[in-house]
Amino acid sequence: MKIFRFALFLIHLFIIALLGATSFNDYVSPNVFPYLNLLSLAFPVLMILNVLLCFLWIILWKKRAFLFIALSLMLITPTKRWVNWTSKPVESPNLKIVSMNMKFGNSSKIKLLNYLESTDADIVLGQEAIKGLSVPDYSYKVTDFEIVALNSKTEIIKTEKIATTGNGNAFYADIKFEGKIIRVINVYLNPFFFDKKMVKPSEDLEKNKTKFKDVIRKLVPTFKVHQQEIVAIRKAIDQSPYPVILAGDFNSVPNSYEYYELGRGLTDAFVAVGRGSSTSFHDYKFPIRIDYLMTSKEIKPISYHVDRSVKLSDHFPVIAEFKID
Repeated sequence: MKIFRFALFLIHLFIIALLGATSFNDYVSPNVFPYLNLLSLAFPVLMILNVLLCFLWIILWKKRAFLFIALSLMLITPTKRWVNWTSKPVESPNLKIVSMNMKFGNSSKIKLLNYLESTDADIVLGQEAIKGLSVPDYSYKVTDFEIVALNSKTEIIKTEKIATTGNGNAFYADIKFEGKIIRVINVYLNPFFFDKKMVKPSEDLEKNKTKFKDVIRKLVPTFKVHQQEIVAIRKAIDQSPYPVILAGDFNSVPNSYEYYELGRGLTDAFVAVGRGSSTSFHDYKFPIRIDYLMTSKEIKPISYHVDRSVKLSDHFPVIAEFKID
C-alpha cells in the first residue's frame, strides 16, 4: 500500500509539473518548441485529475494534501481562464458586443440574423461569417473580408485588413462611440481542420496511436502558422492610437502561446468578470474555449456571458458588456 501511495504521489507531482509548464508558453514559441503548446490543450483534464487527487489525499488524511493544495493555489490564474466566478461590478455598461463563429450560417441564416438582432449589441462580430453579413438596424458594416465580418450601430471611420497566413483572416475597424474612437480587431486564426473521427477514441489501440499521430501532424504546423499571424495582429494592437478591443475565434485554448501573445497588455474579459465555464466550442465532448474578448485598460469589462441557450453553430455566442468613460 505504501508503494502504491508513493507512486501516486509521484504521479501527482508530475501532473502539477505539467500544469505549471503551460506557463512557459508565455516565453517559448512554437518555432522553438511546438510540443509545449500541446499542454495547454490538456490543461482541463490535468486540472481535474489534480483536484481529484487532492481530495484523495484529504480523505486519506495525508499531510501531503497541504503541499498539493498550496501548489494548486499557484495555478489559480491559469485555471480562471477556463472556469471563473466573480462578483458583478456595480457600474453600468455603455457598450455591448457579441462575437460568434457562425459556421457560415449553415444551420439557419434567418434564425441566426434574428438572434443577433435580439441581442441588441452595439457591435456584432462574426467569424466564418455569413457572406455579406447584414443584421437589421445596423447601419455600418464590414463585410468585404473573407470569413470575418462586423456590423456596427455607430460610425466606422476606417477599416484595414491584417495580413494573415493560410486560411486565417483578420481586420481592424476604428469606430466612433460616444465621442471617442475605439479600434475593434476581429480575428480568425488558421483552423486545424479536424474531423470528429480523428479525435474519437477507438477500441483498437493501434488505431488510437495512428489517430494521435495524425492529430499531432495537424496541430504542430498550425501552431507555427499562428505564430506568423500573431506578428501582424500584434502590430495592429501595439500601433493603435486608440483603445483596443480584440475579439474572435483564436482557434487556440487558454494558456497557449497564442493566448499569451495576443493577450499581452490586454484584459481577458472572462477572467475579469466571467462566471462559470468559458467553454464556447461545443462540437466535441471536451471543454474547449477558443473564442475571446480582450480589451485595453481604458475599456472596463462589466459582464461576460457565453450564451448556451442557442445552438446556431458549433460555437456558442460570446456576449460582453463594457464601460468606456
